[in-house]
Amino acid sequence: MDYLSSIVNKLKLKQNVFLTGGAGVGKTTITREIIKAYEEDAKKVAKLASTGMAATLIGGQTLHSFFDLGIANSVNELQLNAKLEIKTKIKKLIASMQLIVIDEISMVSDTLFDMIHLRLSQAGFSGVLLIVGDFLQLPPVVRGQSEVNFAFESNSWKSFDFVKVELTHIYRTDDQKFIELLNHIRFGYIDENIHNELNEFIKPLPQELDAFTFLFGKNASAAFHNRAQLSNIESELFVKEAQVIKHLKSTSDKEIERFMDDARIEKDLELKIGAPVLFTRNSWNYFNGERGLVVNVDSSCVYVQKSDGKVVKLEAVAQSKEVWKEKNIDGKKEMLQEPIFSVYQFPIKLAFAITIHKSQGMSIEDLIIQTNEIFAPSQFYVALSRSSNPARLNLLAPSKQWSELIFVNEKAMEFVKN
Repeated sequence: MDYLSSIVNKLKLKQNVFLTGGAGVGKTTITREIIKAYEEDAKKVAKLASTGMAATLIGGQTLHSFFDLGIANSVNELQLNAKLEIKTKIKKLIASMQLIVIDEISMVSDTLFDMIHLRLSQAGFSGVLLIVGDFLQLPPVVRGQSEVNFAFESNSWKSFDFVKVELTHIYRTDDQKFIELLNHIRFGYIDENIHNELNEFIKPLPQELDAFTFLFGKNASAAFHNRAQLSNIESELFVKEAQVIKHLKSTSDKEIERFMDDARIEKDLELKIGAPVLFTRNSWNYFNGERGLVVNVDSSCVYVQKSDGKVVKLEAVAQSKEVWKEKNIDGKKEMLQEPIFSVYQFPIKLAFAITIHKSQGMSIEDLIIQTNEIFAPSQFYVALSRSSNPARLNLLAPSKQWSELIFVNEKAMEFVKN
């Protein structure tokens, strides 16, 4: 089925679309293709997500930034923060969009979704909405709240009358047994067979340990493992400092730091020849999560050898934080995106370890999962589904039962099943 044409046709018919499916089915890829089709047609597209990292995967910005929500988590907080009324420039911005894309919808809370609905109504938005994600992946995190409430629980969800398009073919791996295992774990299902299948991945740690990437639940664990393993390599340490260009001089350093953290950009990228790295972007000759080995470093380039023997010459690439501004083009006012700052850094990070959260969108071939740092619903599924080669997957024996790691939010499961 040609999903791209099908979705674009639905959007052209003014139907709001909910694009969903499990991990590794190509949601981000097809989303980028839809955005490209719109932009090639000279149509305005807002590319948004609830977190900065998810937004960078589609080259966009956060929902809070685009809709001018400040630090509010609900319509009530908007009112308390004197941001309930829409600014004229935000109204113009929203109204000028033909398509608004919201990626990683599972991480959008009910109250955030209601704020989005409010802003769209205030602006008289006449375009269409494409929301993308899987409610059986990472849930919303809302400050000061213990109970999780999803976008589909909001008062405004039904008003959009979404047409659901579900992708089912997994591209990340072609191992059918593993695909079936992933599907069971996605829905939080476990029996004796699944218990035994998972136990098969508990093996002695491989001798070539630095050929594998450890997946941790906590930032501190991943950082500690990376530092320790890098220190074991007896070669010169190279530090590549990120270069920042402020196009808007008033930009704060704090905003730049937050952007870099969200976008997986290292402030000081520490490398040694012989160190394994993961690519953190997609390009014509590498993909997000692909592994390589640093074979040379000079003043302006890093040379990375991939597993197929090919050497990729990397230069620092720019990641920019952009804002929409009204510009006068040939006597006509138009909304255009302008960068407020750009960060130049090499699109790689050390491959010894990474957090589950920052592995978002990655396909990793040689993987070891630290199971004792699993604490959130669907987190184990997200970790397991990063694996593109189950034969090279190791699970560290959990201190708990598998059934305590394999759990999903009941409301999310009910919604997905229905």
